[in-house]
Amino acid sequence: MSQLTYLGLLAGVLVVTAPLELLLHVRVYPRWRRLLVAVVPEFVVFVVWVLYAIAQGHWDYSDTYTLGVRLPGGIPVEEVLFFLVVPLASVLALEAVRKVTGWDAGYPAEEAQR
Repeated sequence: MSQLTYLGLLAGVLVVTAPLELLLHVRVYPRWRRLLVAVVPEFVVFVVWVLYAIAQGHWDYSDTYTLGVRLPGGIPVEEVLFFLVVPLASVLALEAVRKVTGWDAGYPAEEAQR
């Protein structure tokens, strides 16, 4: 059961933040291009960084807490999902704070509606 630990934590992050889209209508998913611009650069940089760290022997992951499914380069599938789930949750949280507080986060409301 401990092999589901990492995956379970990621699922928990999604369960906690997914309702922000539904309850507050923060419009993160409909603006998928904007979401991709926010997530893809981070995803690429960190996956490359982790692959490099694994190849150099500086980084490793416990098969005790992961499924043991490794993608090319030895990166666990959960780590790849981490670099998608956490930024998504961050964008959802940011947009929820903007919606509730009226904070513009550095860009005008009309721009945010696109």
